[in-house]
Amino acid sequence: MVTASGGCIVTSGIICRQASLGQSIRSYRTILYIPNRAALEGGTECNSISFDGAISSYWLAAPSIHDPNRTKAGSKCRTAARLCRPPICYALTLGWGQRMQFAQLKRREFITLLGSAAAWPLAARAQTAGKLPTIGYLGVTTPAVSAQRLAAFVQRLRELAWIDGRNITIEYRWAEGSNERTAEFVAEFVRRKVDVIVTGGGPAVAAAKQATSIIPIVFQVMSDPVGTGAVASLARPGGNVTGLSNQSAETAGKRLELLREIIPDLRRLGVIANAGNSDAASEARQTEAAAHALGFEVTIPEIRRAEDILPAFAKLKGRSQALYVVADPLVNTNRARIHTLATAARLPAMYNAREFIEAGGLMSYGSNAVELFRRSADFVDKVLRGANAGEIPVEQPSKFDLVINLTTAKALELAIPESFLLRADEVIE
Repeated sequence: MVTASGGCIVTSGIICRQASLGQSIRSYRTILYIPNRAALEGGTECNSISFDGAISSYWLAAPSIHDPNRTKAGSKCRTAARLCRPPICYALTLGWGQRMQFAQLKRREFITLLGSAAAWPLAARAQTAGKLPTIGYLGVTTPAVSAQRLAAFVQRLRELAWIDGRNITIEYRWAEGSNERTAEFVAEFVRRKVDVIVTGGGPAVAAAKQATSIIPIVFQVMSDPVGTGAVASLARPGGNVTGLSNQSAETAGKRLELLREIIPDLRRLGVIANAGNSDAASEARQTEAAAHALGFEVTIPEIRRAEDILPAFAKLKGRSQALYVVADPLVNTNRARIHTLATAARLPAMYNAREFIEAGGLMSYGSNAVELFRRSADFVDKVLRGANAGEIPVEQPSKFDLVINLTTAKALELAIPESFLLRADEVIE
């Protein structure tokens, strides 16, 4: 046990904040191990620890440390998890050039502390006894629809040494494409004071931003995060939000060009997009502009709920030769229904993700959504280790894949040129 002159007691898992230390602390039992050269967010060095040969005494040294909270009178206990991005952070920080001499520590006690090291690098507000840092995971579709993406996210967390039930807790909620459920679950996460909210899509991110300016928010995929106001810029998101963009809105024109290659006489285009999702609406506007530039007539029936999908296809009948589907939680949740209706209407459909083609869609051009979800775990890792979400740049994909379902093409009696098939990254037969 360490007792500071300010009356603060530091025991295992409890960090003393803003308490002045006495000049001599001769006896205690609990410490945090500090790896050498643990990196600060600013790129400088955390306190290093030195041992004598017998590991019978040791001290914390404070060389060249940027410590904005130090005082001339002395040093302070602080929550170091906010400063460091190590495997492990420290409980006590000294002022410039000072040293703290510690009493003897048995080798067995020291090894025991090292063995439990993986449990220490938690978000600062989760560093209270008996509480693991909590990820509030808001899936915007259903567990079945998101199975591949979620598995990639959880696997990457494990690779980064974050294991559900061991050193983190993941609370799952599934909105099933409903904006109302999304808002309810976000409010629940805020009440529960989770350490980070992980989600995707315009409505979920907007709801989370409105509900909290403190809890970090990581979006696993968005089409146009800057255009929708989710972040200030890709390089410096600002606020408490960061994540990954699939650049779907920016690549809408490319999808239309590919669609025209396999349907040379294409003149009338239908667009399915959720008007209640700012992210999807942004992509729909860019798609419409690109279509007009190619000389297409465009029909965009409004959908906001699953019940609107069937009437939307009725409005497209006789007015469209092909279909552009804007992915979003509502559309993803109902992708099997959309595919069935498109096939029945004999409408070749273009999507932005491979999963739609696996479900029977004709063609997709876009980033690898599973990889984006996997990468989002790295963002969560940074946040849990103390990084400011608003200072983590939004990532964009470096590769876009063209995927074609040849079985669907044959069902639509659509002859796709061999040269076009050769350009595809994947052909599903």
